[in-house]
Amino acid sequence: MQPEPSSEHGPDHHIVGSPSHETEGGRVLKHDDAFLIVDRLGEILPTGRGEQGIYYRGTRYLSRLRVRFAKRPPMLLCSSVLENNLLLAVDLSNPEMHVDGRVVEHGTVHLARRALLRDNAYFERIHVRNYSGGLVTFPLTFEFDADFADIFEVRGTPRAARGQRREAVIAEGSVRIPYMGLDGVERCTELEFSRTPKHVSAIEATFELTLPPAGELELEWSITFQPAARSTRRRANFDAAAGAALDACRRDEADETRVFTSNAHFNRWLERSRADLRMLSTATEYGSYPYAGVPWFSTPFGRDGIWTALQMLWVDQRMAAGVLRFLSAYQAKELDPSADAEPGKIVHEMRDGEMAMLHEVPFGRYYGSIDSTPLYVMLAAAYYGVTGDLGLIREIWPHLERAIGWLDEYGDQDGDGFVEYGRRSNDGLVQQGWKDSQDSVSHSDGALAEGPIALCEVQGYAFAARLGFARLARALGDTARADRSERLARELQQRFDEAFWRDELGMYALALDGKKRPCRVRNSNAGHCLYTRIALPSRVAALHDALLSPEMFSGWGVRTLGAKEARYNPMSYHNGSVWPHDNAIIALGFSEFLDRTLPLRLLESFYECASYVDFQRLPELFCGFERKPGQEPIRYPVACLPQAWAAASPFSLLSAVLGLETNAEKKRVVFNRPRLPDFIDTLEIRRLRVGNERVDLRLVRHPEDVGVNVLDAKSTIDVSVVKSSVS
Repeated sequence: MQPEPSSEHGPDHHIVGSPSHETEGGRVLKHDDAFLIVDRLGEILPTGRGEQGIYYRGTRYLSRLRVRFAKRPPMLLCSSVLENNLLLAVDLSNPEMHVDGRVVEHGTVHLARRALLRDNAYFERIHVRNYSGGLVTFPLTFEFDADFADIFEVRGTPRAARGQRREAVIAEGSVRIPYMGLDGVERCTELEFSRTPKHVSAIEATFELTLPPAGELELEWSITFQPAARSTRRRANFDAAAGAALDACRRDEADETRVFTSNAHFNRWLERSRADLRMLSTATEYGSYPYAGVPWFSTPFGRDGIWTALQMLWVDQRMAAGVLRFLSAYQAKELDPSADAEPGKIVHEMRDGEMAMLHEVPFGRYYGSIDSTPLYVMLAAAYYGVTGDLGLIREIWPHLERAIGWLDEYGDQDGDGFVEYGRRSNDGLVQQGWKDSQDSVSHSDGALAEGPIALCEVQGYAFAARLGFARLARALGDTARADRSERLARELQQRFDEAFWRDELGMYALALDGKKRPCRVRNSNAGHCLYTRIALPSRVAALHDALLSPEMFSGWGVRTLGAKEARYNPMSYHNGSVWPHDNAIIALGFSEFLDRTLPLRLLESFYECASYVDFQRLPELFCGFERKPGQEPIRYPVACLPQAWAAASPFSLLSAVLGLETNAEKKRVVFNRPRLPDFIDTLEIRRLRVGNERVDLRLVRHPEDVGVNVLDAKSTIDVSVVKSSVS
């Protein structure tokens, strides 16, 4: 049987591929609800998938941007995004120019572009210098346009009708482009220049530049985007925007746990990953929330936010607090089949673009994920364990009760004791686990499973959620509820092993279908069962062998689906690809059972993978082809870059190999059978938070183990190392 096309939102809302892959190699900036994708020259062109642009809240506010020397394209010298992700830096030179009968030789005029996003606006400073040795005069033109396309239009979802682009309002130093959406919201793109152009229209602004030998000048401009007209304009102010961005970055860095190693390349990987997470995190009234990924998922996702916060919990507890408060605020209160919503359920996805507001796509506030709710409870329990912050737990306790209530009342659709899903909405997600492609759950013959579907990893999440809820209930003095929750968890664990374990696979079945038939395919989901500890200890060795077998392990990482399965396709979204976050969860799972072999191998593999990609930035996923000597990992053409849970994976992989555990209640840090890869001799952890205290640590790799030293003598935190042989 041939696989059906794979997509994360099913056939009606999938991402259309194209012959050209523009995000990889392009340049990305993001701040709060705005992001941009440009090419290496800092330009926005309708090439490849056509995803380049400046976006704000699900709408593209700038769809074209080109810089021209005397109507000719510039030559690229250098292009980068600074390591802190605040600034786009592009250096250009002029082509040969013919102006008024005079020739300006190529490579004699340098143009430096510096750009950033801040406060719902794009700011750019352009510095021009003449190196020709003579007087030069030439026109410099900025070409621009705004199509106000919804992000789902850009992804490939067709629309029967669009709103109306209105006539541009042109002033001496500005251009305002309005659009009235079918949702009744006016959206505006406004361009403002610090110098008055010689010519300005609805699509371009031209400056006539005259520079003496060694002459130079600066030009600034800004683009603001908002869903309403502004009463007053503001002139471009690059310095103020850059200063505010840098100050905010420094404040964040000063409060973060930082990791430094003896390996400079590894440090850059960690620093870029941390900067990506800082960039993807968006300020909300409930705290900072990590948006899932650019370009397609730059919006709140319940599952993605939770997994990102869980992976980063030992580094940044503020993220977890923001995620918990945000998801509590948007927890479902009533039944709404059109949104797959049920009381107590945690939101899957939130959008506020035009198509979402008009319900042309169902994702305005959509609850179609089976795992966000138990994962929410898991995050609350993990957060409490690391921070001891019972105040936040009391604050969200009613929401945690409702989440557990959802597991009891709605999670088990047919009363068999397992948590399962079946779509209620007409156009929502068919598959509602983390592998939410329409073809991601199948039997060994390739036939798609029919619902309601009980995924193996979701039973693990429910198990861990009930144990976590019991821990929190006990901390709040509710012993009876804690005892009940623990009893239900243990009953689920026994039921799960009996129904899901398959000796012929050496792992748990992917799922049970609506007829309780196991999906007997080798899958990465089974590795999550180690993380939640629903897996019995007696199953660990078989799972280890199965996940490291050539069928599952590509050489870069564990595949989502085994290479011998009927629906295996290494170029698919979920049926044979390799996902960094998926592998990080598997590594953490083996770490739970004190096995460091696979975590070490995965950390080494993904570190090597990062060395092949721009900015050492791990993509959302890559293809699952077998690793060949000297060959880089094969890209997945529409992967998000950056992507939150991929950016968090280096930190969870590192904690897995270190066996790192922190306990706020006991003021304790434990390194349980720690290991370090051969390419790291020493590692320092600065400002590791344990409850309300912090500690600085230095780790040293030895041939058979790792030594740990406390760097601050005044610390009252108990730091211990469990050392024993590792198989």
